[in-house]
Amino acid sequence: MKYKTPKSEDEILPNKLGLTDPGQIAEEEYRGFLRAEIKFEAELDDINKFNWELISAIHKTAFSHLYEFAGELRQVNLSKGGFMFPAAKFLPSAIEEFEKEFLSPLPDAFTDYEELIEHAAPLHAEFLFIHPFREGNGRTARLFADLIAMKRGFERFNFENITEKSMPEYITAVQAAADKNYEPMTRLFRSLKK
Repeated sequence: MKYKTPKSEDEILPNKLGLTDPGQIAEEEYRGFLRAEIKFEAELDDINKFNWELISAIHKTAFSHLYEFAGELRQVNLSKGGFMFPAAKFLPSAIEEFEKEFLSPLPDAFTDYEELIEHAAPLHAEFLFIHPFREGNGRTARLFADLIAMKRGFERFNFENITEKSMPEYITAVQAAADKNYEPMTRLFRSLKK
């Protein structure tokens, strides 16, 4: 089971295509994020603000063919591995605070890769801690981080370095964001340089 919800939904989320096979759903999700990646990288020159509107547009582009909730804040409470994400009713204010604290202060340029990491890693950790969407948070966060890097003239992050073996470290870094501790994610991001 991916997540635990109060309604105890099983792994198969209701979808527009009527798919019931997890493999087929995973394939459609993959195609959706590939489509979003191609679209937003092609439009990189036109991206002037890294804001919630852009994050929502990425998610909507990736999932609108599959899920009704594409681009919308989740309406259910979620936990993963015993870790509770913020309650759905608090998401609008959490996103408002996220935009003010992490998105608005993003500079128009970074002097070096380390400065990029100092902004991108805490933003990434906080976004994943908030977990605003019902599904696809990690993929949305990774694409968003790559777009920030590329827009500022850097290579995309090497997220392939986060393997099954290092996944516990990644999860711990997200959980540390609950205490506003972003150092674990910053350390991890340093290993993502290509």
